Amino acid sequence: MDKHYLTALFAPASIVVFAGKPDAPDEQSAYGRGITAQIGASGFAGPVTFLDIDVRGSLGELAQSHADLAIIALPDAELARALEVAGRLQCKAALIISSGVGAAQAGELHAIARAHGIQLLGPNCLGYQRPRLNINASVAGALAQPGSLALVSQSGALTASILDWANQNAVGFSSVVSLGPNTAVGLAQTLDFLASDPATHSIVIYMEGIVDARAFLSALRAAANTKPVVVLKAGRKAAGSQAALTHSGAIVGSDEVFDAALRRAGAVRVKSFNQLFSAAKCLASRYRPVGTRLAVVTNGGGPGVLAADWIAELGLELACLSPAAAAALQGQLPPLATLTHLLDLSEEAGPEHYRAAIAACAGDSAVDGILAIYSPKLGGDPGAVAQALADFNASLSKPLLSCWMGDAKVAAARQIITGAGIASFRTPEAAVDAFSNIASFYQNQQMLQQTPPPLSDLAKPDLDGARMLIDSVLAERRNVLTEMESKSLLAAFHIPITQTILARSANEAILIASQLGYPVALKIDSPDIAHKSDVQGVVLNVQGAAGVRDVYHDMMASVRQLLPEARINGVSVQKMAGMKHGREMYIGVATDEPFGPVIGFGAGGTMIELIDDRAVELPPLNQFLAQRLIGRVRSAATLGEWRGAPAVNREAIEHILLRVSEMVCELPQLREMDINPLIVDASGALAVDARILVSGAARATRRYDHLAILPYPSSCTHDWPLRGGGQYTLRAIQPDDASMLQDFMRRLSDQARYYRFVSTSREHSERMLARYTLIDYDREMALVAVFRERTPDTDGGFTETERIIGVSRYVANPDLTSCEFSLVVDDQFSGQGLGSRLMLSIMDAARNKGLSAIEGLVLSKNSGMLKLMNSLGFAVSRYVDDPDFKLCSKAL
Repeated sequence: MDKHYLTALFAPASIVVFAGKPDAPDEQSAYGRGITAQIGASGFAGPVTFLDIDVRGSLGELAQSHADLAIIALPDAELARALEVAGRLQCKAALIISSGVGAAQAGELHAIARAHGIQLLGPNCLGYQRPRLNINASVAGALAQPGSLALVSQSGALTASILDWANQNAVGFSSVVSLGPNTAVGLAQTLDFLASDPATHSIVIYMEGIVDARAFLSALRAAANTKPVVVLKAGRKAAGSQAALTHSGAIVGSDEVFDAALRRAGAVRVKSFNQLFSAAKCLASRYRPVGTRLAVVTNGGGPGVLAADWIAELGLELACLSPAAAAALQGQLPPLATLTHLLDLSEEAGPEHYRAAIAACAGDSAVDGILAIYSPKLGGDPGAVAQALADFNASLSKPLLSCWMGDAKVAAARQIITGAGIASFRTPEAAVDAFSNIASFYQNQQMLQQTPPPLSDLAKPDLDGARMLIDSVLAERRNVLTEMESKSLLAAFHIPITQTILARSANEAILIASQLGYPVALKIDSPDIAHKSDVQGVVLNVQGAAGVRDVYHDMMASVRQLLPEARINGVSVQKMAGMKHGREMYIGVATDEPFGPVIGFGAGGTMIELIDDRAVELPPLNQFLAQRLIGRVRSAATLGEWRGAPAVNREAIEHILLRVSEMVCELPQLREMDINPLIVDASGALAVDARILVSGAARATRRYDHLAILPYPSSCTHDWPLRGGGQYTLRAIQPDDASMLQDFMRRLSDQARYYRFVSTSREHSERMLARYTLIDYDREMALVAVFRERTPDTDGGFTETERIIGVSRYVANPDLTSCEFSLVVDDQFSGQGLGSRLMLSIMDAARNKGLSAIEGLVLSKNSGMLKLMNSLGFAVSRYVDDPDFKLCSKAL
């Protein structure tokens, strides 16, 4: 059960090939001839059998041709027959190499595969390569060199191009997988396999579309949690212009939503084919920068300045040596060398000078990465300098990139650099670009670590009142809330709003204005008018009763003339905000296809489209994510002290963003929303106007199914008593638990560790800690029992500390109907009912997820665990694949 469910597909022990008659190549298709040749030339060590789809025989006779993987490269009309034969051969996986198979035929092939329990890659793909296993099950080209980089591509042509480029640039691959439309095993499942593949250290993806955003982000987050992932997506387009009801509607379909999704997944986005190659070079060298400060070492000012300019353009930082490090280095360099900003070693620089400069950068904590630039000089030796870098690179813990400028004079030097595993570029800009893309990995990893709950720690909102309001609007067969209703919905989530009262006549408007106090603002109230200012439906700073009367009549006349069909409820009257130094901002919500709800923030007011200053983020949000969202807009600069105005209360903006996140999580009917303007000053924030669009959301099978990223399951948190006294908190695991989980692992006895992990290793590796603590709650669940203990301190008081005393976990199986569990309890707390509670709770979590069965392997000698399983009603049976284990299973 510890093997990945795609092992038979990507690491088969035996292969059967359906490609026509190999002894009659003229009768084979082009794909058939290609796969026959590639399989034969790849050197696969396992048995390979070539069969015809007209093979006859009993099941017993066919079983002699049993294989893990069936490769099918036949005309479209013969694909289904071949897949049926593969099922009779009890193949666990199949690969169909084809193109142009339509959705209907693909659906038939998927159904056949499901009926036989086959994991199907295809149709419409060029196959895959696994160089370390000598498997070339593709028609994309010769078998690539082995390496640690995985490539997943939704374009066959691009796959072939990258393989050709990689062969010329000494880049090797752990896996190359070609995907196309209508394939059963898609991008999400492939990523899931590569995330657990020990031979894969980093992943490059070329993609053209997403079928299931939740599955894609779930797999991408799991992969990017343990290894760098770089994505190039085709089909970038401007924001959709079809939405007209709210400003936020313009977000729908925009490329910035895809960027936001990748940031939350911890992956890196590149925008061009060249950038993908640049990132691939760095990833192949296993570069893992931890910041954005790049030092430039050069023997010429011009190339160095070009690099510095591009560093600034991309928002990176030109790293400078500390004064002490610069002083120590200066004496080792030629007299004309300068270290003020660039490390310009002068034209006299040789191998020893480059070595000294790079060593200084390596030892300086203010430097995250190093770019070495060399320009050919009269009497210079580019090869010797390249060899100096190659010799030093093995002991370097920071990324080292190179740019040997020129062509013929530096060709041999580039070969030395490439052979040493150093990323080499022909221009300074390309090198800086590559560093920027990979440095983004660290920044996005911080986003990945965030696991916000659906509700923040702020005061609890009136969820019942909010849902009743939306239900009443939908009951009237309306989708657009009035301004009064919109502000009532905001108020239910404790978002500060201006007091607003609807007037249905000029006299009512005068009475309301006198009660609120002048000056006031008058706004037309109509479900048919998206932007009030477009129809002269907003007038600010109205003074006196006469002014209110005149504005009311003029506004009604103007709107009726411009939009005679519009339904008009009246005119809303509200007191002017009176925030002298207020900045006008905007917060919005839109529903994207395919990523669902997104939250936008930026500059607001009547010129919002013209200013076009907006950033978006996927919910749920926490304060860290809210701060990052605010910081990404240009207008964030105006939130500090600005032209005599004091700095605004940024925390007030953060709180409103958290409130909007709560609305998005708890109200699946919310489709679009504008809070514009949101006026912010030093005293706080105030929603002056709001417009909300709702729809009757389809009934979800599970809560929060409308979100692309599942929130932290705070509903799992409960306090439970221990039989021996005291209590513990049972909750879902989170990334911050890594150190506690490591301490828990160290405290376990050798026997407990062996029973759980079939190993006596005292510690988890850094990668396994990340894997165990940062989980996707849509795919799995881990519950930790946290015990608070008081220990005396040196001051005579007590210090309260937390420790993990037990962990239960389930991981959903590929069928998404069952799951596999595990359990381990601190030896000190054995026999206190902790194991039973952890198992009952993890079973509840699996049941609430819609899973119908739970199973797990228990060592036969683990009598205590087997006793617990029997007491909980599990069926305990012999595990046929390994007699040392018992299979424990139970229907949920």
